[in-house]
Amino acid sequence: MANDADVLIVGGGPCGLAAAVSAQRAGLRPLVIESGVVVSTIAAYPTYVRFFSTAEKLSIGGLPFVIATEKPTRRDALAYYRAVVTYFGIALRQRERVSAIQGSSGHFTVVSRTSGGEERKTTAGAVVIATGYFGSPNRIGVPGEELPHVTHVYREGHEAFLQDVVVVGGGNSAAEAALDLWRSGARVTLVHFGPTFDKKIKPWVLPDFTNRVKEGQIAVRWDSRVKAIEARDVVLVHRKNEDRVKADRVYIMTGFAPSLELLRETGVPIDEKTGIPRHDAQTLETPIAGVFIAGVVVAGYDANKVFIENGRYHGDRIVARLLGQRAPAEPRLSAELDA
Repeated sequence: MANDADVLIVGGGPCGLAAAVSAQRAGLRPLVIESGVVVSTIAAYPTYVRFFSTAEKLSIGGLPFVIATEKPTRRDALAYYRAVVTYFGIALRQRERVSAIQGSSGHFTVVSRTSGGEERKTTAGAVVIATGYFGSPNRIGVPGEELPHVTHVYREGHEAFLQDVVVVGGGNSAAEAALDLWRSGARVTLVHFGPTFDKKIKPWVLPDFTNRVKEGQIAVRWDSRVKAIEARDVVLVHRKNEDRVKADRVYIMTGFAPSLELLRETGVPIDEKTGIPRHDAQTLETPIAGVFIAGVVVAGYDANKVFIENGRYHGDRIVARLLGQRAPAEPRLSAELDA
């Protein structure tokens, strides 16, 4: 009896969709199962965020990503990836969470549950796990982190109009959130444990943020750690000295960890230090024959190594393995070409 799909892809992000397109073009029957909505990570981005990559480097399967400006917005990306699904006719099941992968290569049974509570079993010859990272925030582990006015996801600044807010973090997300909050009328303090930003900040963001700090419009507490979050304050420690900052809302912008639970439960070994699932670097196949990884999970805890820009090619390498062909060379990132 034939399987329901030749390749079942867990995760409907850009890299999962790209893998589906690669499989379909090779004559295979792909199926994508997504726990939320298609490209749910992008849907959860700040409302007005703009991508660092150009539209061309976010495109899939040769389908042009046409915009009127140089850098696409969140809304541009959502429209484009919806178009990818419809243009290529990708088989997609949304709001369905995969809970188990059973069987062996050529005869897998993928167990999932719909949002309505229905359990489903789908058979597939191979499985690609492209579950991304957005669902697992990097927690700072302090008292009060679970209070209702604390969030690890930033959407837009309007909710903090005329309020005192603390933004925790030292990367692009923290810098952009602080700027958007200030422009929305919030009184902003950014807190980071390092002496300055710890990641490469977008070139159009850093001078904007620096100028706001110089003008006294955004307060910054470098070399400071959050000790506790209370109902109206955040307790900070700076060089063994304790201080308090008013906070009606707290935004913890410390990034996310990859979603590795399904891989662990399937039996794929995970490096404890790096979070990288064991896999063949060329084919992306795990030690469990027929189970592959794609997208940001390939990089483990260092999510900055894999972007849409290079993760969109993972499907080509997986399909090459399934067809017994040589894996194509991994493309270089635009930042590497400019170096």
